[in-house]
Amino acid sequence: MVEENCTTVTEFILLGLSDIPELKVFFFLFFLLIYGVTVVGNLGMIALVQVSRQLRTPTYFFLSHLSFVDFCYSTIIVPKMLDNIITKDKAISFLECMVQFYLFCTYGITEVYLLAVMAYDRFLAICKPLLYMVIMSQKLRVELVSGCYLCGTVCSLMHLCLALDIPSYRSNMINHYFCDLPPLLSLACSDVCMNELLLYIVATVNEISTILVILTSYLFILFTILRMCSAEGRREAFSTCASHFTAIIVFHVTVLFIYCRPSSGNSLYTDKVATVFYTVVIPMLNPLIYSLRNRDVKEALRKLVGFKLISKRPFS
Repeated sequence: MVEENCTTVTEFILLGLSDIPELKVFFFLFFLLIYGVTVVGNLGMIALVQVSRQLRTPTYFFLSHLSFVDFCYSTIIVPKMLDNIITKDKAISFLECMVQFYLFCTYGITEVYLLAVMAYDRFLAICKPLLYMVIMSQKLRVELVSGCYLCGTVCSLMHLCLALDIPSYRSNMINHYFCDLPPLLSLACSDVCMNELLLYIVATVNEISTILVILTSYLFILFTILRMCSAEGRREAFSTCASHFTAIIVFHVTVLFIYCRPSSGNSLYTDKVATVFYTVVIPMLNPLIYSLRNRDVKEALRKLVGFKLISKRPFS
């Protein structure tokens, strides 16, 4: 590596998803639509849980936090991506880049652990229904959610501290649509073996530990469902759990694909397409999968809409 080509960086240039001009309008409208659905779905879910008494249960407590996390890390990335699509100035300051990376990493890791907590919550609700409310007390709920946020914050701080220690870069052009760690490390002039090792270890430990909890929980849930006497009950439980499990698998497979494999020989375009799934698509799908397919949520929404319509009628 030639040292004279290396320099300190005050701003980066985000090259985005594609450099084909004809796709700009399509990409902008497509991701704007997805982001709109994401905002409405997740904020709507949070509001519905807050105003509906029948949704004040442990399951919807966790679901409201999942909606909050999805809204946050989608908002950290998508508005900037939309701005870069329609404007020629694709620059992002060094500080803004580091903040974007840190917040995205924090909420991303928080979601990894939150999905495991939600799987454990489903295990208790289905396999131990009589003890569910006793075990899943208000104190335990707060502790579990706080632990998810703490893990996300600590892991992200470790990555951020090492990233800030990189003295110079050979280029300021990031071949991505946001400031993610692997593209940043590929531009560094100094030795980043420690950064890459920490990224691999943290991602692998987080993934293995949470996937074990999720698989174990759903395995016990499957055994419980198979022992149900009602065919209708089994069908409904299978349908609900299958949709939840599918969303979890898509999220974890893309995270494993990006962060838990050797960096050599990776296709940048493939990486960007895979990243779109867990940064843009999954936050949109989660409220649809976990909420709109749920009978309690639909009933609470129906009651809320009915109450609003009745309250608007003039007194006779």
